[in-house]
Amino acid sequence: MESEGHVPLFKTRRAKGRFLYRIFAASMSMAICLIWAYRVFLIPKKDGRWGWIGLFMAELWFGLYWYVTQASRWNPVYRSTFKNRLSQRYGKDLPAVDIFVCTADPVIEPPMMVINTVLSVMAYDYPQEKLSVYLSDDAGSDLTFYALLEASHFSKHWIPYCKKFRIEPRSPAVYFSSTSHRHGADQAKDFELIQKLYEEMKNGIETATKLGRIPEELLMEEKGFSQWDSFSSRHDHDTILQMLIDGRNPKAVDVEGNKVPTLVYLAREKRPEHPHNFKAGAMNALIRVSSEISNGDIILNVDCDMYSNNSNSIRDALCFFMDEEKGHEIAFVQCPQNFENITKNELYSNSLRVINEVELHGLDGYGGPMYIGTGCFHRRDTLCGRKFSKEYRNQWKMESIKTEESIHELQERLKDLASCRYEENTQWGNEMGLKYGCPVEDIITGLSIQCLGWKSVYLNPARKAFLGVAPTTMGQTLVQHKRWSEGDLQILLSKYSPAWYGLGRISPGLILGYCTYCLWPLNSLATLSYCILPSLYLLHGIPLFPQVSSPWFLPFAYVILAKYSGSLAEFLWSGGTLLGWWNDQRIWLFKRTTSYLFAFMDTMLKLLGFSETSFTLTAKVADKDVSQRYEREMMEFGGSPTSPMFTILATLAMLNLLCIVGGMKKVGMEMEGYKTMGLQILLAGVLILINWPVYQGMFLRMDNGKMPCSITVKSVLLALAVCASSTLFHTLPLAAF
Repeated sequence: MESEGHVPLFKTRRAKGRFLYRIFAASMSMAICLIWAYRVFLIPKKDGRWGWIGLFMAELWFGLYWYVTQASRWNPVYRSTFKNRLSQRYGKDLPAVDIFVCTADPVIEPPMMVINTVLSVMAYDYPQEKLSVYLSDDAGSDLTFYALLEASHFSKHWIPYCKKFRIEPRSPAVYFSSTSHRHGADQAKDFELIQKLYEEMKNGIETATKLGRIPEELLMEEKGFSQWDSFSSRHDHDTILQMLIDGRNPKAVDVEGNKVPTLVYLAREKRPEHPHNFKAGAMNALIRVSSEISNGDIILNVDCDMYSNNSNSIRDALCFFMDEEKGHEIAFVQCPQNFENITKNELYSNSLRVINEVELHGLDGYGGPMYIGTGCFHRRDTLCGRKFSKEYRNQWKMESIKTEESIHELQERLKDLASCRYEENTQWGNEMGLKYGCPVEDIITGLSIQCLGWKSVYLNPARKAFLGVAPTTMGQTLVQHKRWSEGDLQILLSKYSPAWYGLGRISPGLILGYCTYCLWPLNSLATLSYCILPSLYLLHGIPLFPQVSSPWFLPFAYVILAKYSGSLAEFLWSGGTLLGWWNDQRIWLFKRTTSYLFAFMDTMLKLLGFSETSFTLTAKVADKDVSQRYEREMMEFGGSPTSPMFTILATLAMLNLLCIVGGMKKVGMEMEGYKTMGLQILLAGVLILINWPVYQGMFLRMDNGKMPCSITVKSVLLALAVCASSTLFHTLPLAAF
């Protein structure tokens, strides 16, 4: 409702069909309770007792976890903005915005990809004098600096071109690779010129990257490269700070004489004896340095592979922050993590489709989504630890910082803010800035801000705000989810656990929403039980589920049909395909039996002091052959360091194949056997269908993406050993107890 005299800058609407969904959830709840009752009251006294108990523990966990996940579906909201009202009300009296782009490895994150992201955010449809772009290079690479230097020159042609012809998206690489260019006579000449300039820049950067060195004449010409004279290694160097475009300078204009954004390169000081705290440390250094250069009220941070796909995203975000009635409550505006290289049927389920289109909208109904580390607009003062108060009101700084210092004097003074020792005996990493001590520092930072009384909102417009690069191999996908889930579990077991840190500070629904992701790794043990026990007991003809003719069969059948029908409906409603949903179910199983399992084990080892926290970057580039197989939706198992994960996948696949063959041989043609073992046969059959790409990789493919022969042999032997051990166990008298 609009209050009298107040015209809102954004609209919030509740999802339709909530009542029907709650009826569905209630029926699922009843069926789950009946399954638990079946397991408790009908425990067999002889054969199958231990398998029965194992399945009961798994079903107990699955049921409890299902209840937790309902929080993100119980009260979803959808938001839309009124950018025209923002323009009418404020005109150009808008706050300054600082944009942080983070990179950490010029090999995994090539300089050309980094600068395309930088150029896309420099070209936002926003007053250019109020934009400042900061690149944090945690590798301290002179190649990345060289690429940014070239981009600073190209931007003076690119920004006016984007604005003149209102192009989307504004990443040059994406724009020029598009086949849909249709130019009028007035644009054709400009297009040819800007494309030629881009290709010249691209060739120069890629040549330098390939050679691993900068052209000698440029090293002599550009003074900024002198800062690498004391460079020892990426882990041991002084602070390198260079303002490539100084927005204070009246001469900082594009080819048409208009202002261009400030552009700053920063490689913070690193020393082997000082912890650098990964991305959180880089972000905190950027917060301090930017506060002395531009000090924008709003900070946008993006990963170096997440280019801007919507030039109006800043204005969308400001509609929330600058709303007179509710804007003062909002600490950050989170956009979804979307990807441009998703295949039609989402081979590795990397689109995060249901999370983006369903679950984050659900969390928004309870006070806002979590901060996911990229594509997020922040109030600067909330990142610096400011608590919310009802008396707080927006006080936007419309003027930039004024200083009489020269650019050289300013750079030298600010280097100390990015030094190793600056944070000693301060609250940085604790009460100020992003939190330290966890691989997913973004989650605990967002949670702590919400626990200070602030809210967040979810911005998910039809034209996606950012597009990134998703993993293109199975190994990369499993490693990425291992890192995410490991960090989430560490949060659950830390002082920032939403289960107790958020208690009384945020809504119960939001606590459960956080726990949905924090509990990911604990799903591994229950899933392994369901993948192994029914198949092994099928091998010996021992039923673990009710007969088809039994009334107890009904709750099992209902949960199976309702759960997967609901899952399919969610996926299709979110814009997916039927085959995409099937791939999603496959990757769901693969993640739970590998990524989540290793995340759980590594977290336990860290708690016991046997290992330390590490941060693994996901590769953003792939070989040509790998890319071609990915586009044809062929799973990639070759050339990966994740052999223990692949060994588990292949062993489980072989185990189910052997068990269903042995089980069907035991059941034979007797109809009574199918009635008794029906659900176990169905489960084993579904697991075989899910694992079909694994069988192809092991036995049918001859390309470089096949499963390594060593893993195939190892998994077959392990599966045979498990089957043999199970047979031995069931022949012993002890098996009757």
